[in-house]
Amino acid sequence: MQPRARFVRRNDLRPLGRIVEKRLKKPLNLNYMKNLLYSLLAAATLCSCSQNPSSNETMVSNPKDTLQVYLCIGQSNMVGAARPESQDSVVPERFINLSAVDDVDRKKGEWRLAVPPLCRHSTGLCPVDYFGRTMLEHLPENVSVGVIHVAVDGTAIRIYDKDQCKGYCDSIQPDWMVNEINFYDRNPYARLIEMAKLAQQKGTIRGILLHQGCTDAYSDGWCRTVKKIYGDILSDLNLQAENVPLLVGETAGIDQQGVCQHANPTIDRIHDFIPTAWTISSRGCTVSDDHVHFAAEGYRLLGTRYGLRMLQLQGYDVADSTDCRLQTEVAASADSTRATDVDFSNPLERN
Repeated sequence: MQPRARFVRRNDLRPLGRIVEKRLKKPLNLNYMKNLLYSLLAAATLCSCSQNPSSNETMVSNPKDTLQVYLCIGQSNMVGAARPESQDSVVPERFINLSAVDDVDRKKGEWRLAVPPLCRHSTGLCPVDYFGRTMLEHLPENVSVGVIHVAVDGTAIRIYDKDQCKGYCDSIQPDWMVNEINFYDRNPYARLIEMAKLAQQKGTIRGILLHQGCTDAYSDGWCRTVKKIYGDILSDLNLQAENVPLLVGETAGIDQQGVCQHANPTIDRIHDFIPTAWTISSRGCTVSDDHVHFAAEGYRLLGTRYGLRMLQLQGYDVADSTDCRLQTEVAASADSTRATDVDFSNPLERN
């Protein structure tokens, strides 16, 4: 069992706040204190990454290898649509998030403890939350996991194609979606690469996590676009495919009456286009009432599967007891709702 940091609730900061207020002789903003505490914990984690604690486990000696970095991209299920629950506030000290945006509780380019939500302040629980936790249950004690999260609700895959991004962003009309891409200065791909290069100063990029497809994963054209995006990321960051696998999660499947289940046959073929890409099953991942987005329990299970697959690819002998399959059982029934019937022009309402 890895050591975990339980976050101090806001009310618990008040005694400390009164002490500081007395010293400073002025009121202290408790939100500021809380965010400062998270930042200090993340900084301490980075400083300790290259130190070998006393442990009988195998330790990693290369300082940059003690921080594994993962790039996380996609649409609303990667953004995260479920309200974090009390159990989600317990975050391992070695799980950190490099903020890709400026927001009320984070600053672009700064590491923070990976407290959900990861994407932006107003988002929710996502698969990455339990990907990181799962990784840390098996990695050596002196290895940390850092994630970079760039995701936009309702987007097509083209937003991550650096040659199509500008034209696609210019074509977006809904105000809520324009506001989301403005967090990334209207170029999510460029922001991803910018943050990834910053992370490479401290750590090593070990993988890419993608969850996207509800909008447009209904033909081999989607697979070809994903292949191009993957190749561009590797090239722009001077990475080798064999060292940086791509994990692609399925949409909510037939077992959950998933509205976008018909995207899964395309998603399941990604390995045919990219030998170092692997599909993550969504079977058994519970969904919300809209049958598009996962519920909190579903995100936890899906994120666990992302983590187990990544560990297996790194050579760890971990068994997946969650009924994760290589391919989805998809039955295209005549009365099933197809993604072409889904309206992605409206903003996602998060509870």
